[in-house]
Amino acid sequence: MNASTRFLSALLVTAVVWVVPAFAAAASDAKARMRERVPVIDRFKVSAAVGENNQGFLEVRGGGAGDAAAVVSSENTDRQAVFADTASRTCSSAQVVGRAFAQQMAAASASGVWIQRENGQG
Repeated sequence: MNASTRFLSALLVTAVVWVVPAFAAAASDAKARMRERVPVIDRFKVSAAVGENNQGFLEVRGGGAGDAAAVVSSENTDRQAVFADTASRTCSSAQVVGRAFAQQMAAASASGVWIQRENGQG
């Protein structure tokens, strides 16, 4: 094994040891924040200020109410991190994970909550 191969091997090991757990920790932190936001998001959904799109992200609806836009932005950032982490662990893509999440959210949503259909219709 030459010096450049040893260096690349060491770099890969370092990435696996330090970077991968960091992504997992970030996703874990994101999930915790998401759980904390559920009651607020549910209130926004019931008031029609927020809805779920077919990509797994929240959307502000009808101008939103109060701090809906800030909550949606924070939630979507965390969802993106969780989707990316899940995709890396399942050899998938964040888009596929997001769409699957959207389907789960649609199935679990209360009546009257805005849900974007698969075909993009609201």
